[in-house]
Amino acid sequence: MKTYRKTAAAVAALTPEQRHVTQNSGTERPGTGEYLHNHEPGIYVDIVSGEPLFASSDKFESGCGWPSFTKPIEPAYVNELRDISHGMIRTEVRSLHGDSHLGHVFPDGPPDRGGLRYCINSAALRFVHREDMVAQGYGDYLNQVEEI
Repeated sequence: MKTYRKTAAAVAALTPEQRHVTQNSGTERPGTGEYLHNHEPGIYVDIVSGEPLFASSDKFESGCGWPSFTKPIEPAYVNELRDISHGMIRTEVRSLHGDSHLGHVFPDGPPDRGGLRYCINSAALRFVHREDMVAQGYGDYLNQVEEI
């Protein structure tokens, strides 16, 4: 089984925005994320640890300004924590091994797909195209990604 972890080298390689989002619980501006309009088949992994987080087949257009997913690809790799910042109560989403701030989860997703909306910052993610998944060690998740 592949090992996922946060390293000083991975954190040092982050862009200022990636560092702001993942390490300081920041948020990218709505509508600006690299993966907001990505419709390619593949998976999204933690930019820091590489742990698999979301599949393209679970991505949907929510209109919120950030990539949205109905569920994590590997629920054990996603921590959900109570967030009372900014005068509201929300559920923060963080990666398990990278401890990266990813975004938040809300109960207003598609009802026919579980009703959840994982609203995720592109800056916290790295996209692995379906064609590259095996070579990059993510072949076990091919069954969760739509065919090309």
